[in-house]
Amino acid sequence: MTVLEDRATNAIWVATDERPAPRTPRWERPALLALLIGTAVLYLWRLGSLGWANEFYAAATQAGTQSWRALLFGSLDAGNSITVDKPPAAMWVMALSGRLFGFNSWSMLAPQALMGVTTVAVLYAAVRRTSGPGAGLLAGTALALTPVAALMFRFNNPDALLVLLLVVGGYCVVRALRGTHSTRWIALAGTAIGFAFLAKLLQAFLVLPAFGLVILVAMPGSVWKRLRDLVVGAIAVTVSAGWYVALVSLWPAQSRPYIGGSTDNSLLELALGYNGLGRVLGGDGNPTRGSGAGFGGPGSGVPGGGPGGGMFGGDPGLTRMFGESMGTEISWLLPAALVGLIAGLWFTRRAPRTSLSRAGLLLWGGWMVVTAVVFSLMKGIMHPYYTIALAPCVAATVAIAVCESWRGRNYLGPRIWLGLMLAGTGVWNFVLLDRTPEWLPWLRWTVLIGSILVAAVLVVGAHRLGRFTAVLATAGLLFGLGASAAYTVETVLASHGGAIPTSGPARSVGHDPRGPGMPGGPGGFGSAGRSSETLKSMLTAAENRWAAASVGSHQAGGLELSTGTSIMAIGGFTGSDNSPTLAQFQQYVKDGQIRYFLAGDGRGPGGGPGGRDANSSASQITKWVQDNFVAQNIDGTTVYDLQG
Repeated sequence: MTVLEDRATNAIWVATDERPAPRTPRWERPALLALLIGTAVLYLWRLGSLGWANEFYAAATQAGTQSWRALLFGSLDAGNSITVDKPPAAMWVMALSGRLFGFNSWSMLAPQALMGVTTVAVLYAAVRRTSGPGAGLLAGTALALTPVAALMFRFNNPDALLVLLLVVGGYCVVRALRGTHSTRWIALAGTAIGFAFLAKLLQAFLVLPAFGLVILVAMPGSVWKRLRDLVVGAIAVTVSAGWYVALVSLWPAQSRPYIGGSTDNSLLELALGYNGLGRVLGGDGNPTRGSGAGFGGPGSGVPGGGPGGGMFGGDPGLTRMFGESMGTEISWLLPAALVGLIAGLWFTRRAPRTSLSRAGLLLWGGWMVVTAVVFSLMKGIMHPYYTIALAPCVAATVAIAVCESWRGRNYLGPRIWLGLMLAGTGVWNFVLLDRTPEWLPWLRWTVLIGSILVAAVLVVGAHRLGRFTAVLATAGLLFGLGASAAYTVETVLASHGGAIPTSGPARSVGHDPRGPGMPGGPGGFGSAGRSSETLKSMLTAAENRWAAASVGSHQAGGLELSTGTSIMAIGGFTGSDNSPTLAQFQQYVKDGQIRYFLAGDGRGPGGGPGGRDANSSASQITKWVQDNFVAQNIDGTTVYDLQG
């Protein structure tokens, strides 16, 4: 009986691959419209309450609205002293929005939210092509209700654009699976990944193993055609990412800003060093546990860091995605996704090579496994919000496994796997909700009991309920997504800001009890609101290329946003970059290009590391200014007039 039943369930999965592209049922378009409108309302709700969100990227966005060169290179200031420590693609989108609609918090953040809505739509379309409209809608809903997705699609970090482009790449691979114009679609997929590289460097390439596997295993055509398409995709990735690397390399260094975060003013070194392999291996400005190394840039040395802290996602290890820092960001459906992936690969083991169901599982499940393993084992900087890169693939894997197994509910095997997915989700969500026991204490028990009861009914009688089957399916979805949805709504209703935001209600994470918005709430490090009106007036009145210079980006970023002037961030994000050199700074002062020097206030990493290293440019510049200019106190800020 077991053998016969297994063959029957396998046939169910295979049958879904043999049908033509799914037709549009009457309910699909209204459901899709409701999903997209609901997502838009969720992600745009109270968007203005976030203020400037991450002031580091907000200042760069503002600079891009003031200077086309700053926009091209992602400069932190309109005077083009130094760039942010990422490629500028995400800043391009936000700055162009600011140029079109005027620069403010809404024009900066609204494109991020719309990217979220678009990502949901593209994921729906991709999953629909392999597993039908129900699976597509479930995938889009699960993504929209993932807490870290709601957090970062309402924020100005580069992750929103990164995830959108990765999902677009996945959609293009899915389109290639039907064999029509496959080469064109693979080229488009490679182009999307290449531009994702220009948003967040090597993180974009974590999807490539899954994409390559699907192309080689599941695409129609001969082996040579598949290999040719794979080469075409690789070329597309190289060209779409490499053109900008070449532009930066060939552009005269003296006429562009210094590449922040690099050690040699090179975007390629940034990709391979601090913001690339350094994140995986540690070192090169990336903290290791107990090192006290900082989180901002090479040699930052910010205290209180290290992977053991909440801001760094906990200790490296295979359980990291479920830990105190990461768990409530992304793991709500992760156990179900892993169970569903195993079940799906088992049921499709005898399917044809070009099986769409299995191809979908390999694509999204492969993306999930590779990304989760790399994130789990990274020894360098690993912030909890990075896990947004897992949100689409977890949602898609769960949706495919649930819908394909639901079609086989007349057989015991699929019902058992569905029951395990739902019950496991309920148990794990109880654990996650118990980390904030004061917040909606009834919810964790409701989800736990409800999911287990529904799972039991599903296993025993899902095939016998007749017209009540829809009630069972609805109950399963409510209990399966309820906890994640509640956490997502809480994320939207609360204000999250600072350099390292977290989703959900306030909680103690690792050794840092400050919770969401850590550190600092909506203003983040160096909030402009801390500066006096007298100082702001002095900076506004300055007509120099840079109204002022300060060590690190945090004070500079806040002042730029509050005054609209250009502030030189000596040493970049943390003050540790070798830009400008003492000789360059002296020449700037001689030429009258910098009006004031602002001594660091000691808050946040900017102004700390560079000043503590006696050999750094920041320390040398600071000492030279102190030795040659008169200090004055402006409402608690030490100011040196370099042209007085």
